[in-house]
Amino acid sequence: MKLSRCAGALSALALTAALALGGSGTAHSAERSSTPGYVALGDSYSSGVGAGSYDSASGDCKRSSKAYPALWAAAHAPTSFSFTACSGARTGDVLSGQLGPLNTSTGLVSISVGGNDAGFADTMSTCVLGTDSACLDRIAQARTYIQNELPAKLDGVYSAISSRAPRAQVVVLGYPRFYRTGGICAGLSDTKRKAINAASDHINSVIAKRAADHGFDFGDVTTAFAGHELCSGSAWLKSVALPVDESYHPTAAGQSGGYLPVFASAA
Repeated sequence: MKLSRCAGALSALALTAALALGGSGTAHSAERSSTPGYVALGDSYSSGVGAGSYDSASGDCKRSSKAYPALWAAAHAPTSFSFTACSGARTGDVLSGQLGPLNTSTGLVSISVGGNDAGFADTMSTCVLGTDSACLDRIAQARTYIQNELPAKLDGVYSAISSRAPRAQVVVLGYPRFYRTGGICAGLSDTKRKAINAASDHINSVIAKRAADHGFDFGDVTTAFAGHELCSGSAWLKSVALPVDESYHPTAAGQSGGYLPVFASAA
């Protein structure tokens, strides 16, 4: 999805501004080459914000050589690789600025999107800096959006992908649960942590349903990240970080140990 040793030093405005996350039918393997042309779309969870090693040419999109799309491409040498995922991307940004490389010869597409549409940045900053009540209220707003408005926006993106790349296998990646629950977690109550995790489960369920209805594969990363949530002692996610836009994003280990195996097993 475009904060707790130093949370008190950061304003809600700064966090909200900086935290942005960052076809019909799946093609059968016989219909594509073993190393098809691959296009990686989506938000910061696909561009690799938080993993470091950013391509300077990608600017604010912060595309990382340690992100799962780049790691998969390096290991499998697809016939072509176009990496257009961008920090902060919403569904409308994917439609307006990321679909150019798709064509009838594209064999594989990956995408993560929806968290920014649902207000990821504002929700996280509210929960980190506000009361339990304020956090729960903001999460309730986000979940109403996820349930009622996000499905149509995902449909628009998924339909556009199918139209431009009708023979491609499309793998839609979800989002991890952010926190280990129970016990003590500096800066965040268990009430907040449980509500944030439940919201992550909710958006994943909506994304998975829309993906399935378009004939796409869904990559659920929650199991891969189990035991590596924030406050687990072995986190694959950053908490509050500098630069702030890397907060609440997978580390390089989260990309290679969490996202990459899930994507590779589907692709």
